[in-house]
Amino acid sequence: MVLDTLREGRAARPEDFPMTASQATRRVRQGVGLADFLRAYRLNQENLWHGIVTACGGDRQLRDAALGQVSHVMQVIEAGASVAAQTYLKAQQLDVADGDRARRDLLEDLLAGREPAAGPRRGLLREVGLETSTRLVVASAVPAQSLAPGQSLREALITLHSAFGTGNRGLTVVRQDELIGVSPVVGSVDALIDRLTRAHAQLKRAGLSLCLGVSTEHAGHGSVSDAYAEACVARDGLAREPGIRAMPRLSTFDYLVSRPDPTVHRLIRPKLRMFVEDDLRRGGVLIATLLAYIDADLNAKIAAERLHTHVNTMYYRLDRIAARTGYDLRRIVDVQELLIAVRLLSGADGGHAGSTVA
Repeated sequence: MVLDTLREGRAARPEDFPMTASQATRRVRQGVGLADFLRAYRLNQENLWHGIVTACGGDRQLRDAALGQVSHVMQVIEAGASVAAQTYLKAQQLDVADGDRARRDLLEDLLAGREPAAGPRRGLLREVGLETSTRLVVASAVPAQSLAPGQSLREALITLHSAFGTGNRGLTVVRQDELIGVSPVVGSVDALIDRLTRAHAQLKRAGLSLCLGVSTEHAGHGSVSDAYAEACVARDGLAREPGIRAMPRLSTFDYLVSRPDPTVHRLIRPKLRMFVEDDLRRGGVLIATLLAYIDADLNAKIAAERLHTHVNTMYYRLDRIAARTGYDLRRIVDVQELLIAVRLLSGADGGHAGSTVA
């Protein structure tokens, strides 16, 4: 290229480097980074200079002629480096797009309960570590509110994938307005949930608030569909408030009231419904009192201490709840009925849907 452009008396142009695109594509597929690719390119140019110097030998006239072409050779190197960088980035974008498409196709198979066909999808399944007997969990995340201009769920993809803690294993895909992750479980599920909780907090600090649900542990890629359904139930339990809700850390009771059907709502007595809805409009003081009382194992004194209020105030509020609902707060059955109504009518976690349940 240097000699051709010298003979033609012109500067090098991008079209003078037809091989660079195929070189860049090969390097991307081999996993060579852009910095290393360009470093190799610069080393090649150093070899070019050494070749010119060697060719000149001890001939002063040749050396002077070579020095006179320094600016031309530098222009060729600069043009080639620019083409190399641009073609590498284009090849990288195409490779990412192809990889995303393959991962989406594999995820759709798993969510539909289909066994991935032999070939690339089966190979990808092994690559991400989702074998027939693999312990796994599924996570599902959606934005808690509309994304700001310029924001994308792709920003969260790498962060959540890294939280899996399994290197490049696991499958993380953006599916329309939802981010879905399928992660092999290495170690304990609790440790994985802790990492996801930290990742969620990191994204929130960066301005991306998510509703993130996590399934229980399942076995084998054939169970991804069931695990995904659990993750969606956990996520929807946040009622579109930012937070993370992990099924392994929910009680059986919490799970049952997180997915009520219309009949359950109709079974709530009108007087009890009126109490909950009215107290929520007034700030939820009595509901908070009731929940503290239940958390203290029906011990009014301990509940008062936790709420930083006088025990007489606690007894007064409990009497008001009993009077307005007609339920006896010393009977387990009545307390259970009250708690179910509160959870169903006030959203996740008794009116604190935005809290992190993990």
